[in-house]
Amino acid sequence: EGRAFAVDDRCPHLGFPLHRGTVENGLLTCHWHHARFELSSGSTFTPFSDDVRAYPVELTDGEVTVVVDHDDAGAAYHRQRLVEGLEAGLSLVTAKATLGLVDDAVSAEEIVGIGVDFGTAYREAGWGAGLTVLIAMANMLPYLHPDDRSLALVHGLSFVSRDTRGRPPRFPLTPLGSVGVSVERLEAWYRRFIESRSVAGAERVLLTAVDAGAPTPRLAAMMTAAATDHVFLDGGHTLDFTNKAFEALGLLGQDRAAQILPTLVVGTARAGRAEELASWRHPRDLVALIDAAVEDLDGLVADGEAQLGSWDGVAPLAWAILGEEPEDVVSAITTAIAAGASPEQLGRAVAYAAALRITRFHVQNDHGDWDVVHHAFTAANALHQALVRAPTTTLLRGVLHGAMRVYLDRFLNVPAARSPTTQSGNLGELARCWDEQGRIDEAGALAYGYLRGGGEPSRLVAALGGALLAEDAGFHWYQTYEAAVRQHHAWPAGSEEGALILAGCARFLAAHTPTRRELPQVVGTASRLRRGEALYEAT
Repeated sequence: EGRAFAVDDRCPHLGFPLHRGTVENGLLTCHWHHARFELSSGSTFTPFSDDVRAYPVELTDGEVTVVVDHDDAGAAYHRQRLVEGLEAGLSLVTAKATLGLVDDAVSAEEIVGIGVDFGTAYREAGWGAGLTVLIAMANMLPYLHPDDRSLALVHGLSFVSRDTRGRPPRFPLTPLGSVGVSVERLEAWYRRFIESRSVAGAERVLLTAVDAGAPTPRLAAMMTAAATDHVFLDGGHTLDFTNKAFEALGLLGQDRAAQILPTLVVGTARAGRAEELASWRHPRDLVALIDAAVEDLDGLVADGEAQLGSWDGVAPLAWAILGEEPEDVVSAITTAIAAGASPEQLGRAVAYAAALRITRFHVQNDHGDWDVVHHAFTAANALHQALVRAPTTTLLRGVLHGAMRVYLDRFLNVPAARSPTTQSGNLGELARCWDEQGRIDEAGALAYGYLRGGGEPSRLVAALGGALLAEDAGFHWYQTYEAAVRQHHAWPAGSEEGALILAGCARFLAAHTPTRRELPQVVGTASRLRRGEALYEAT
């Protein structure tokens, strides 16, 4: 049409040379995946592709000059594309935008914040698996190999996208008017509304508490009290989601409380309550056993306060929780409380007992039962983190709930898998455990042997994280890995307990691998594109 145009000779989708495409009626079409672009601006008509960079062109006396200016789109463009990738569920767009933001020196916290903004806005049911995975991966970034950190962010963001896709958005409510009600009364109202499954009432009360300036530990105490007013809500997910939401506040800032915390209300109010299940009532009434112990909690805590710091029986208590008689389990816990066990120690004991269920899980069990022991462990880890953040007597009820859940899972250790023994601890040998099905016991033994042989724990933690991120991992895998790393670090360096916990994590991962490994390949493709590689050429 008597004009000259200039664009990068590289399709922004997968790098195909655009000079091998077609120009017609002002449209530039790439022949590889039919991405189409407006020729003068480079803007794309196909959302799966980014815009191609266009350059100003001067045409003087038949001489064409292309003006190569500085590309100032940078981080702003990548932020926009990340949101578009989340909206459309385009994993390659999400990966390219995330890698671009990392290259633009945008912090991991800001990238996670984009995902949290999206996840809290576009899921009517509120906090779910997607945001949980995103925060879990954000927590694990310091422990991963540097080359895996961007991949971890893409995993988390992609899970948020999947968890919101096809769901209605969330329309937040507002606080009550200036009512001048005490935080104590607001807490009582909140728990009452959760008890009666009144979602709107509970959300407005919570927002009022936030608006009144209630400190984060007080909000945590209020919400975890509601989460433990009933037994093991939603199979442990409620407490885990609640903990993750408060971890998100710690990562992104307390000023996001009104945005993040109300997303927990629907799940908490509508959660299934374990006391309604026959397994908790028959043949042993575990709920009645818990209720009787709860009646004595205030007195037990008072007895133990004078002895705080003198009790050091976390591991023996964990093994007692693995006992065969529920009365003995409850007695061991109440005795520990009266003897001065701290909330952190009690939570750690339950988490260690739950971790041992995974470490001792026999491969003759049904494969789906990995999820049974997983739920007890990840819920116990959440309880432990919550007890560290805001310890209260009401939250101590969760120790009894978690212990009884571990008791219910006892049949999955009959027979118990053999405890791993010290052997060759070459981390390189672990790779075949992820690439071949059935190497469950071998994976546990290699991880344990590496640590007990003096291996550096951080290398094993990073290797397990790399194994997780190399797969199309399911929700429970991320939870188990993060919980294992957190619980490993809760014990002294070089401890037997820490080694057994990571051995259990290795067994869990080996039981679920390999997968198709599609998402890691997508991220690998995005990385190659950023390096300028020609994907269309044979190698």
